[in-house]
Amino acid sequence: MRIRGLLGAFGGRAFISRVPIFSRSISTLVLAEHEGGAVKASSLCALEAAKLLGEGNSVSLLLSGSGPSLQEAAAHAASCSRSISRVLVADWDKFSYPLAEAWAKLVQIVQQKGNYSHIVAASGSFGKNILPRAAALLDVSPITDVIGIRGSNLFVRPIYAGNALSTVRYLGSDPCMLTIRSTSFPLESDSASHGSVDVAVDTVDVSTISEDESLKKSKYISISSQDKERPDLGNSRVVVTGGRGLKSAENFKLIESLAEKLGAAVGATRAAVDAGFVPNELQVGQTGKIVAPELYMAFGVSGAIQHVAGMRDSKVIVAVNKDSDAPIFQIADYGIADDLFKIIPELLEKLPEKK
Repeated sequence: MRIRGLLGAFGGRAFISRVPIFSRSISTLVLAEHEGGAVKASSLCALEAAKLLGEGNSVSLLLSGSGPSLQEAAAHAASCSRSISRVLVADWDKFSYPLAEAWAKLVQIVQQKGNYSHIVAASGSFGKNILPRAAALLDVSPITDVIGIRGSNLFVRPIYAGNALSTVRYLGSDPCMLTIRSTSFPLESDSASHGSVDVAVDTVDVSTISEDESLKKSKYISISSQDKERPDLGNSRVVVTGGRGLKSAENFKLIESLAEKLGAAVGATRAAVDAGFVPNELQVGQTGKIVAPELYMAFGVSGAIQHVAGMRDSKVIVAVNKDSDAPIFQIADYGIADDLFKIIPELLEKLPEKK
């Protein structure tokens, strides 16, 4: 009764809280990959994702490597987008190749100094290799394969091979570490604009990294990559994919010939890769590359759930399979239930040569 009476005495009065309210500002570190003196498109897509984390987001881009190509990439990063507040450069020969041990230690040092609220990387071999180890060093749990950002701590990611979407709220300590699917965050036109962008380029002190024993646990041996004349599988507008229905590596050359005429990238199913038709760098699917081209052509592809998870976001899907009940036809925009060894030669005959 005493409390009720006390509250009644103050009825109708406004109260002003004297307790200060603190809001955590958003700052993001984007781990960027570069090649040939330019930041890769997948890393620029990670930058697009960082924009969605919140208003007033201060974005820093981290590059590492050695030699002139690193400096060229830094200059490209400083002029490629107005969203970048600062470019951080770690120049050391140990960073010539993106080994997880050196890169993870670099991320730890940069985070300790910059105290970022978020760390973002593209969900490719680069990001998947580095981010988990860096997260372990920072004692946080990363959120992987993000396809949607609804706030600074609310994210959407696929589960069950893409058959369901899970909305995840991050409640852990900073930094919130993310890998994003680049196909879900396409580049905006201003991301490629150059000039009139004044961004600071700062050098990261790597002297403490050289003393770390973990760097001795792995070493670079060699790298093999696909033909540079062919479009990159992850960023090509057109992808031509072959499956087990091609029966042999020799027959898979039909796919390569068609891709050459279309100016397209070549993809393959896991079954085709496991059979030795093509190297695994061409694999599309849950355990391969995630693609979302404007046109996706699938020949001899059954439509296994693991493969569909890697290409279901394609704008137009064309499927050719002699089995009319193949699951691929359930998601295809256009389908031909016929023998691919009949269809591909007809296409090669009727399509004009690429200029």
